[in-house]
Amino acid sequence: MDLRRLASFLAVAEEGHFGRAAARLFLSPPAVTAHVQQLERELGVPLFERAPVRLTPAGHRFLGHARGLVDAANAAITDMADLAEHSGTLRVGVMGHGSAELTPAVISAFRHLRPQVRLTLEALTFTEHTSALLEHRVDVAFVRPAVTDERVTVDVLTTEARIVVIPAHSELAAAGELRLADVLDLPFVALPPHTPRPFTDYLYFTEARGGEAPRPGPDHAVTPQEVLMSVAAGRGAGSALSSFARFYRWPGTVCVPVVDAPWDHSVLATRTGDRDPHVQLFRGLARSLAPRFASGAGPGGAHPLGGQQDDRDQRDHHADAGTAPGGAVSD
Repeated sequence: MDLRRLASFLAVAEEGHFGRAAARLFLSPPAVTAHVQQLERELGVPLFERAPVRLTPAGHRFLGHARGLVDAANAAITDMADLAEHSGTLRVGVMGHGSAELTPAVISAFRHLRPQVRLTLEALTFTEHTSALLEHRVDVAFVRPAVTDERVTVDVLTTEARIVVIPAHSELAAAGELRLADVLDLPFVALPPHTPRPFTDYLYFTEARGGEAPRPGPDHAVTPQEVLMSVAAGRGAGSALSSFARFYRWPGTVCVPVVDAPWDHSVLATRTGDRDPHVQLFRGLARSLAPRFASGAGPGGAHPLGGQQDDRDQRDHHADAGTAPGGAVSD
């Protein structure tokens, strides 16, 4: 039985509303509806009355079973996570190019200080903004923008200007700089419906649009490479932090600064309350090394953060972080 369907069923049962359940799960309402419908077909009974949304007698009967199944799965995940912790493994998730040059510097410093720890890297798609971390598939994650979820703690690592990625043959490509008014009407590469809202809002400059969706291009993308292929073919536009231009040079595309767009962050995300010593050392190294790679503060020095920003005393990391070799970091 698919645990995603069970999670959607429980969220709808507890929220009494498909839309609120979708927001809670970082899914689209159609995805949650599809999960419930698939579960109903699998069980052969209706679980909800739709107007208003409430459990049917079969739904009430199934509720305890669903909770038990999900609790058992979570217990298994926690048990395996504890096993991974004690076996000396740190799993690092990286979305795109992470926090630019800082990402390999932190990894190198950690490997120098903890050579006995098995460190693995996992590439994250746009849809895994938080899910890989919350599902215990990774222990730390370099993502953007800042996460707005109390289950996740963020350490802001870089604060960067914004750019758009457009076809080289576009009329805007020759411009040295653009403004939001120039780019909001571009057709943007589409994201899957279950992409977390913070990432969607970031990519599409949603605040500048007054909450409106962009004009969609014909292609969907979940990685920078897919965005670039679509842009090079003249089928859409994308957006990114300014460091993107240093890491992704793609024929047929041009990166142009958007000078009046608010600056945004790359962050290191961890599970709130995770006291694993490997995680804490990695966080301490990232925070200690970040100033060497700083891209500058936003207008007025403002750093608007989402999620839970951890401001606890970092003195317990300074001794370890301070012993990182100078050769592990370079500008």
